[in-house]
Amino acid sequence: MLAIGARAPEFTLPDADGQSVSLHSLLVRGPLILYFYPADFTAGCTREACQIRDLSPQIEASGLQVAGVSPQDSESHKAFRDKHRLPFILLSDVGRCVVRMYGVRGPLGLGVRRATFLINTDRRILDAVVADMRIGVHARFVRDATARSAPVR
Repeated sequence: MLAIGARAPEFTLPDADGQSVSLHSLLVRGPLILYFYPADFTAGCTREACQIRDLSPQIEASGLQVAGVSPQDSESHKAFRDKHRLPFILLSDVGRCVVRMYGVRGPLGLGVRRATFLINTDRRILDAVVADMRIGVHARFVRDATARSAPVR
């Protein structure tokens, strides 16, 4: 996993609507909570996405934004986003290239670890957490990031 203080690798991935989105284009709008999750529509990933969705007012008020990354295609992400009314971007990393760049491959190189990064506009990783099945840890990470957003800018 990338260390705190490291420079976040640039990437471009398709979003739920099939549009190309780069890290640079996300950071133009402000600091980013970038989270990796194993799969759309699984119980844990649905719970995590909905917890982040429910924190949207605080996230928006703090000037942060959110993007989720997993290996499913854009069509799956669109269905997942629409079903759960997710107000943030979901990016498709079908080849798991970005998963490898951020060092969040699952055990034995299989799957994707549940990991969350706070990235500032200079592409520096300010904080990060890997908690795999402890989904509440990621929600707490997001709440803490919104509380400390003033120094992030």
